[in-house]
Amino acid sequence: WPSTGNYCRGGAFNSKLLGAQGVAILPAEMSQERFDWLHEIGAEVIATPGCESNVKEIFDKTNELKQDPQYMIFNQFEEMGNPLWHYNVTGTALADVFEAVKRPGDRFAGACFTSGSAGTMSAGDLLKERYPHLKLGVGEALQCPTILNNGFGGHRIEGIGDKHIPWIHNVKNTDMSIAIDDEDSQRLLRLFNTPEGQDYLLHTLKLDPALVEKLTWLGISGIANVLCCIKMAKYYEFTDRDVVGTVLTDSAVMYRSRIQELNDQFGAYTGEEARLDHNLHILGLKTDNLIELTYADRKRVHHLKYYTWVEQQGKDMHDLNALWYDTEGTWDAVHAQAKDLDELINAFNEESGVLKNL
Repeated sequence: WPSTGNYCRGGAFNSKLLGAQGVAILPAEMSQERFDWLHEIGAEVIATPGCESNVKEIFDKTNELKQDPQYMIFNQFEEMGNPLWHYNVTGTALADVFEAVKRPGDRFAGACFTSGSAGTMSAGDLLKERYPHLKLGVGEALQCPTILNNGFGGHRIEGIGDKHIPWIHNVKNTDMSIAIDDEDSQRLLRLFNTPEGQDYLLHTLKLDPALVEKLTWLGISGIANVLCCIKMAKYYEFTDRDVVGTVLTDSAVMYRSRIQELNDQFGAYTGEEARLDHNLHILGLKTDNLIELTYADRKRVHHLKYYTWVEQQGKDMHDLNALWYDTEGTWDAVHAQAKDLDELINAFNEESGVLKNL
């Protein structure tokens, strides 16, 4: 289960259910909570060099393990089951939520997702079909602006990966690239998860206690997703009738050690810091470090797939072109496989007996 931290947890959990040995591959500099959780569930853990953005090192280890027939590799960055699932499940869920909460005159105006494996981006593909005016944005770290500026680097927005374009990203369907400063997400992690920060939210901003509690559901990448939505809303000058959707990919439970590290680095959090963080890192967000993608921009981003997937991973250039030109109905064919896969999943669950034992 090659991952930058979240996917391998789901994979290790599934392996445990099936009585198989799960192997989680993730960067060594991910949060300690992830490693603790994986060890507790009995996964074999392989820590590759580097931080969040060192995805190539994960791929290198994956290719090494492929040579051993005992391993079955599920690479989320290239497996078409990933966009198939998010298109049919996450996309439908977001549409259902909007339809349940919308007021008269509301419109589903936009959706933003940090790149990661780009699986969640395919939820936007379904939303754009149902709401044709909807703008779809992809987020990444400003410290590693691969999509925005063909750049590179390391960053602290755990869970989103970088320095490559996932094979499964339908780039042609993406309207905007948005870079988030990892300092914004770190500061807000403290605002949402310290007593001093929560006191400011409750007693100065007068936020509903239920909302303040839910803000702890935002992990670092979830915070980055929300910041992408704010920047998109400001860029397009959305009104209070325009709804922008995203997902919370994990909660702050996976980052308690990061909060302590920030406290150790900067000292105990204070109410004044909470006020500054709210004003600077939420209200003060600007429309810098983003781009509305033209046709040429999208093709530029798509071309970056060549270096990772054809040169390094041995994929066929014909298949790369098929993803762009869609001459073989590639994306529609992937999305349409859900019914057949559901039947196979049901048959597998029946034969394995896993569900009966839960």
